[in-house]
Amino acid sequence: MVDLDSEVPPLPPRYRFRDLLLGDQGWQSDDRVQVEFYMNENTFKERLKLFFIKNQRSSLRIRLFNFSLKLLSCFLYIIRVLLDDPTQGLACKELNWRCSNQTYTPGAIDWSPIIWVNRSLPLWGLQVSVALISLFETLLLSYLSYKGNIWEQILRIPFLLEVINAVPFIITIFWPVLRNLFIPVFLNCWLAKHALENMINDLHRAIQRTQSAMFNQVLILISTLLCLIFTCICGIQHLERAGNRLTLFDSLYFCIVTFSTVGFGDVTPKIWPSKLLVVIMICVALVVLPIQFEQLAYLWMERQKSGGNYSRHRAQTEKHVVLCVSSLKIDLLMDFLNEFYAHPRLQDYYVVILCPTEMDAQVRRVLQIPMWSQRVIYLQGSALKDQDLLRAKMDDAEACFILSSRCEVDRTAADHQTILRAWAVKDFAPNCPLYVQILKPENKFHIKFADHVVCEEEFKYAMLALNCICPATSTLITLLVHTSRGQESQQSSEQWQKMYGRCSGNEVHHINLEESTFFAEYEGKSFTYASFHAHKKFGVCLIGVRKEDNKNILLNPGPRYIMSSTDICFYINITKEENSAFKKQEKHRKKHESKLSYHGTSRLPVHSIIASMGTVAIDLQDTGCRTSSGPTLALPSEGGREGRRPSIAPVLEVADSSSLQTCDLLSDQSEDETTPSDEEVSAGLEYAKGYPPYSPYIGSSPTFCHLLHEKVPFCCLRLDKGCQHNYYEDAKAYGFKNKLIIVAAETAGNGLYNFIVPLRAYYRPKKELNPIVLLLDNPPDMHFLDAICWFPMVYYMVGSIDNLDDLLRCGVTFAANMVVVDKESTMSAEEDYMADAKTIVNVQTLFRLFSSLSIITELTHPANMRFMQFRAKDCYSLALSKLEKKEREKGSNLAFMFRLPFAAGRVFSISMLDTLLYQSFVKGYMISITRLLLGLDTTPGSGFLCSMKITEEDLWIRTYARLYQKLCSSTGDIPIGVYRTESQKLTTSESREMASQSQISISVEEWEDTKDTKEQISYRNNHRNSTSSDQSDHPLLRRKSMQWARRLSRRVPRHSGKTAEKINQQRMNLYRRSERQELAELVKNRMKHLGLSPAGYDELNDHENTLSYILINPSPDTRLELNDIVPDRRKNINKVTAAGGVSKSWRSGHLLSIHHTGSVPQTQKPML
Repeated sequence: MVDLDSEVPPLPPRYRFRDLLLGDQGWQSDDRVQVEFYMNENTFKERLKLFFIKNQRSSLRIRLFNFSLKLLSCFLYIIRVLLDDPTQGLACKELNWRCSNQTYTPGAIDWSPIIWVNRSLPLWGLQVSVALISLFETLLLSYLSYKGNIWEQILRIPFLLEVINAVPFIITIFWPVLRNLFIPVFLNCWLAKHALENMINDLHRAIQRTQSAMFNQVLILISTLLCLIFTCICGIQHLERAGNRLTLFDSLYFCIVTFSTVGFGDVTPKIWPSKLLVVIMICVALVVLPIQFEQLAYLWMERQKSGGNYSRHRAQTEKHVVLCVSSLKIDLLMDFLNEFYAHPRLQDYYVVILCPTEMDAQVRRVLQIPMWSQRVIYLQGSALKDQDLLRAKMDDAEACFILSSRCEVDRTAADHQTILRAWAVKDFAPNCPLYVQILKPENKFHIKFADHVVCEEEFKYAMLALNCICPATSTLITLLVHTSRGQESQQSSEQWQKMYGRCSGNEVHHINLEESTFFAEYEGKSFTYASFHAHKKFGVCLIGVRKEDNKNILLNPGPRYIMSSTDICFYINITKEENSAFKKQEKHRKKHESKLSYHGTSRLPVHSIIASMGTVAIDLQDTGCRTSSGPTLALPSEGGREGRRPSIAPVLEVADSSSLQTCDLLSDQSEDETTPSDEEVSAGLEYAKGYPPYSPYIGSSPTFCHLLHEKVPFCCLRLDKGCQHNYYEDAKAYGFKNKLIIVAAETAGNGLYNFIVPLRAYYRPKKELNPIVLLLDNPPDMHFLDAICWFPMVYYMVGSIDNLDDLLRCGVTFAANMVVVDKESTMSAEEDYMADAKTIVNVQTLFRLFSSLSIITELTHPANMRFMQFRAKDCYSLALSKLEKKEREKGSNLAFMFRLPFAAGRVFSISMLDTLLYQSFVKGYMISITRLLLGLDTTPGSGFLCSMKITEEDLWIRTYARLYQKLCSSTGDIPIGVYRTESQKLTTSESREMASQSQISISVEEWEDTKDTKEQISYRNNHRNSTSSDQSDHPLLRRKSMQWARRLSRRVPRHSGKTAEKINQQRMNLYRRSERQELAELVKNRMKHLGLSPAGYDELNDHENTLSYILINPSPDTRLELNDIVPDRRKNINKVTAAGGVSKSWRSGHLLSIHHTGSVPQTQKPML
């Protein structure tokens, strides 16, 4: 066998793997060549060019030295002029020329004083030295900047001036006879101006800003003007040596008078060379100065467009915030300024607006108002440029607000721009607090680093959802986040406007307990005890606390929570405690109680005094967990009703532990959940409680919810189409126990998920869960269906609110609430306020077709809410319009608050929540509290927002203070407001007379065709109450109504004044009623065509004559009174009025409260 080792030669050392790993030095140095780069810069010329031209620091020093030499040469010339005496004629004697010291004679010019001057030897030596250095520097710079054209370097004006001023001095070194020769050294002022321009350019070479260009242009203009004047002074003075022999001061006087076009004529040139110089200088000034002024004006206009800058000195001595927006609208600007400067401690702050677009005319006019011109600085620039951020002094700013452009067609692109702005600001100024507004929730996780973030769609959908179960939640939140003094409409004659305007001034404030007069005495006592007694004593509503060592805020932590001296208390009041004065008043209890005595029926049985809309609160009067579906008030004993008035249990200072047994939220303790009925079992209504297993976007807060044991197939989520699992094709076929909540939206965005979560939260009793139908213009995507398929009774349907058939299929006739979300495609329009046109018209159509439906609408512009449920000839609406204008003229930030749709919580604009972000600069907790109230965040031990209906049997409680005590002592709830509905009251006696006689009296002849007397009574009652559902089934009665309307229209009014107004009112009522009947016929025909039963359609029931409003933290003595009860209304609706209510009016109320939840589970329990 051949020896393989002897035949295979070994590898060379440089190819051995061992040598590669060990780093063989011989291999590394073999065949390698060291290359040196940029050798061209190592030459002597390149090094000189780097030092004299390229390097900014050294070049600046060289130019500063050159500028100093030129100024020194001009200074030496002035010294020479001051020491010179033209009468001595020293130069003439040296040349043996004949010179005479005779005075000037007209027509003859003695040129010797012009050509020759007296120059001392030391002065000559200094001037020669300066000339040598200047000429050497000029030649060196010309050599370094030489680019192949020698004539270009020689014929430059600065080079020629340097030769004229320096070469004669060098010649005098070799020819001493010429030492007293006149040399125009004063022309060095132009070289000094040129050196100054180069020096400023070097100074700002790396800073390209319009402010630098403006400064340069102003400096050039001033230096040009000075050079012209200096040249004229020196030239006139020297030429007049052969004439008037003027001094420098006389020449200065002459030049100023001449250039200012005054021309006194007391000093004038005598010889023609002087006159020629004056003509030349005036011509040069007429050519050069206009050019300089034109450039200066152009730069000034550009600076006005860009807005200038915020100086570093001001940034270090004053406080300012920066507002970054992509486009600045006047509404956005005024909302920000009014809310920002509403706080007293922000009066000395400056607002710097950084916007990439040019300021429009409206914004410019507003910023010229003295109140804003001294506070607001507008800068045109981009937040993505460090130069613009430096102009705004972002690193010294107290805060930076970054707002998204919600009017963009592509809202995702608008969010991307906001994210980049936030990143740029954080990169430039890491310590500057960021307040960011984002539109879509899926983009929120990109800006987690921001100090405060408001996601528009999260808040919007959660607020719209709570509006369906807690009336006027949007109005409540809007009023809380707006700064107001509660002085709106205090001069009004309407009682509800006074109360509503006064309560709208309530805001959320905070204070440390040990420093508080409100709460210091309740240290060591329970939270509910402190809240009740603080409200009873001071009228403030304590809603939450935060421990010193914990960042989480607890809303109504319940009676188990014991107040500590280090706690931060959050309370609702018109003003904060620091701005309040305390006066002790002696109250006579007997007199007070006599005023608050209850005059209604007090012997009615009281059952479920306050029925909750859904809660799992713990009743303090019970020893176990609650067995009812909601919180109830402990009822007085039967025996006590005849002997004495029912009493309310006191609020305990410290809750008795034996009466507070915590219920397990994961287990079903209530009767309806532990023992489900057979119908519920058959229908599959047994739900689990847990966290949703799938979220449509990153960053959503986990919320404990009612969930299905198994997710629903996607085909079963479609409401209007059957599948293999069910055959239902409309809402009625499902047989829902509760009324629907319909959401009309353009697309199923991720924010719509936040509409469903609050309505399926674990603290909502499952018997009170409303089915949710999503009416979408476009089909939802799969990941959204994955998120909602775990929630019970959530469906979707592809359709539009423009189509009546789609509305009927989705169950609009069985709906309790219809939520109309503003469409993204209509948010931008050529005319800004027209963006809501389609939504408003569609909602108005819904309002006319389904008048009993509660419609909640989102608008882009708050100013358009005046068109909601628009009635052109409604006197009350016109009066409210005048009131709104009057409040706006007074400077109110909430002028729109008295519009009935807003007060009732039926209209909402997301731009109203912009103030939440602004207010968080002063109140950093406002975003957290708002998220807790809306159910977007859940904190262990914190409460939730709920509403309770007040029945007519609750009036024995009499006042809001006693109701507060009843809730605190029984359920541990903290009431924060009252939502009231009342009939519209006409204030004037004439209007009352019209209203009382507005019922149409029909003569016997007009009724002779009507046979059924019950139909007459039904017509009158139905016309009075607008609640008929049977008239459309009687064509004869409908035809009679039209006949009566025609007769009234043909009838000539025999009387004027009041009688004519009454007849007009009757005619309008008849026409309106006939129109409603026609619309009802249209809806019923479409329902029959679609195969739907019209039985549940309520054709004439509406809220036209009612108004609703919310009272935030009303006074403790607010009374609950019993007034006239309207027939055919639900019996459990409370008829509540304020003190001094007018008869023939009714009110119904909801109580808004924060309910205590106990402990929220931290881990998810298996749903199966």
